[in-house]
Amino acid sequence: MSKNKPETALEVRDLHKEFVLPQHKRNSVKQAFVNMVSRNGRTVQKVLDGVSFEVNKGDFFGIVGRNGSGKSTLLKLLAGVYAPTRGEVIAHGGLTPFIELGVGFNPELSGRDNVFLNGALLGFSRSDMEAMYDEIVDFAELAPFMDQKLKNYSSGMQVRLAFSIAIKAHSDVLIFDEVLAVGDEAFQRKCLDVFEDYKAKGQTVILVTHDMETVKQYCSRAMLLSKGKIVQLGNPQKVAREYSRLNQEEIDKESGKKNLRTTTIGLRVVIEDMDGKGRTSFDVGECLSVTTSWQSMQTESLPNSIVVNIYRRSGEHVTGFKTKTDGLLLGPGDSSVTARIKLDLFPGKYYLLVQSLTKDDEEIETIIEGPEFTIKMQDGMKWAGLVNLEHEWVSR
Repeated sequence: MSKNKPETALEVRDLHKEFVLPQHKRNSVKQAFVNMVSRNGRTVQKVLDGVSFEVNKGDFFGIVGRNGSGKSTLLKLLAGVYAPTRGEVIAHGGLTPFIELGVGFNPELSGRDNVFLNGALLGFSRSDMEAMYDEIVDFAELAPFMDQKLKNYSSGMQVRLAFSIAIKAHSDVLIFDEVLAVGDEAFQRKCLDVFEDYKAKGQTVILVTHDMETVKQYCSRAMLLSKGKIVQLGNPQKVAREYSRLNQEEIDKESGKKNLRTTTIGLRVVIEDMDGKGRTSFDVGECLSVTTSWQSMQTESLPNSIVVNIYRRSGEHVTGFKTKTDGLLLGPGDSSVTARIKLDLFPGKYYLLVQSLTKDDEEIETIIEGPEFTIKMQDGMKWAGLVNLEHEWVSR
């Protein structure tokens, strides 16, 4: 092996996993026969489709993906819970998976007994567990409760105990699945401290998480799954950005109807980018195009001015624009108006409040909670607060 090439801890080669699912519910012998003859009784669900990657020794390897991307199935294949339909998993050394923290706990036993039970499942002797017991309990912060039955523990207490036992495992590769999704902030901080220690010691870790900040901060390499395929592999920053982009695409699809608001007399609001593409996610400094249109046969319902207000999702009024104030007067021949707004706003969620007014500034129609949009954080952002104001410095 080349001195420059890192040693491999885990190899995944052309991994495929399919599940055969019943398509028809068989309530009778006749139905079963019809299904068998028609060959329509089953359908194949392809969960993983040719996944290949390597984890090197000392890697802190992140696996991310939206729900349904195949992450959980992949972990069960790595752990040996499932057999692959095709392909192989090769582990160079021991592998300890913590796919579901607390698996193997007995709710009728005390916390103390469950510590020894889980320790045995991890391959520790009773004397090993006796030596580690106080440290486990101290880390979990559960000393007063260890003689109570586990069924009386809250879910957070059970997770703390399970994680405290899990981190005692001495294995070549450790796999954690969503350990940061539960527990309070203080305990999550303790988990992150453990990850810092693993990283410093060169422990090989595979971490599945939806928290992109954790991926960017701790992972040396990362992988993004989507619909059973790898769409990004390598740099954690790039993987995190692509994951956020995929998520935002889905949010845009779901919110498409919400961002096309029409009132009873036809006031309509659409948000787009400068290329005319409907979007709900923008970078700081990008331009947002807000088009308000209307249709009414009644002269008194025709607007003389349009007002567009921007609010933070939490309710603060950020700013507002009015056509008449800005010198644009609308008349009977107008049916729409577009505001192009530079989004020098702090990252977060926002929505629009849009009004049509008569020449006397009386309200005709209002879309109170109009289209929503999100402004994303950018690397190297050089200001803080709600808005970015133009400014200059003068020294004397």
